Amino acid sequence: MELGNQTAISKFILLGLSEDIDLQPLLFGLFLYMLVCVIGNLLIILVISSDSLLHTPMYFFLSNLSFTDICFTSTTIPKMLVNIQTQSKAITYVGCLTRMYFFMIFAGLDNLLLTVMAYDQFVAICHALHYMVIMTPRFCGLLLLLWWLICLIYSLLQSLMVLRVSFCGETEIPHFFCELAQILKLACSDTLISDILLYFVTGLLGVIPLTGILFSYSRIISSIMGISSAGGKYKAFSTCGSHLFIVFLFYGMGLGVYFTSGTAHPSRKGSITSVMYTVVTPMLNPFIYSLRNRDMKGALRKLFSRGTRSQ
Repeated sequence: MELGNQTAISKFILLGLSEDIDLQPLLFGLFLYMLVCVIGNLLIILVISSDSLLHTPMYFFLSNLSFTDICFTSTTIPKMLVNIQTQSKAITYVGCLTRMYFFMIFAGLDNLLLTVMAYDQFVAICHALHYMVIMTPRFCGLLLLLWWLICLIYSLLQSLMVLRVSFCGETEIPHFFCELAQILKLACSDTLISDILLYFVTGLLGVIPLTGILFSYSRIISSIMGISSAGGKYKAFSTCGSHLFIVFLFYGMGLGVYFTSGTAHPSRKGSITSVMYTVVTPMLNPFIYSLRNRDMKGALRKLFSRGTRSQ
């Protein structure tokens, strides 16, 4: 299979969310929320690693989700901030494809980690007596390794498909990051195989995990309904409701990006949806999964009290 002429262009132009100069400071302030995401997720990782009581499967996956969220936002937001500050919208061909590759890896990991966290809750509630037998450290490590391999292979395959196509004249990407579907629209060679692979595999990696999440939570809700204690029901529904909120926000925004990227002329609404998907959801994860968690709040207090005593 011959590679297309990828030397025809040397850079792409990221149009961003708005071309209105007056809105640029507002957009810059919006993307500074990335700091909240990074600090919040780093704090989660620090708290979990420093407290032996949190060395359980649930918090193992939560710390990995936090790491993934940091990397996920780091593939898009820093370049957007630099472009706004320097008033430059250019990104090199290699830089664009590299960021696209890592974006797909961490978006896929976010997706699969939400699935395995739903499965962890399913086992903890519906098969509580066998939880430690099923969710062993070896099994959790193998699951994580499997997810990494799937995402690495998927991202590599998609990136290689981009290397097949040729780019001739149009290099403007109507987005604030290098999205695969938008890059393929700029190609002047045949992209039918690439388009089929993109939408089929992306759809598959979205539908199967979402089905697993919905199945897990349907069984969890069924089990919760059998709890006689009103307090127990409230606590369980409160925890599951928070997790489901993140799941539906992530998948809802993801589906919005998925469908709008397939239109011939993507609108600014599609870009706003992408902001929700790439910025807001990762920023909310630390608050949803941690601040409503008694164990995490206790570990956080111990960490801060330990820090004040050492001063």
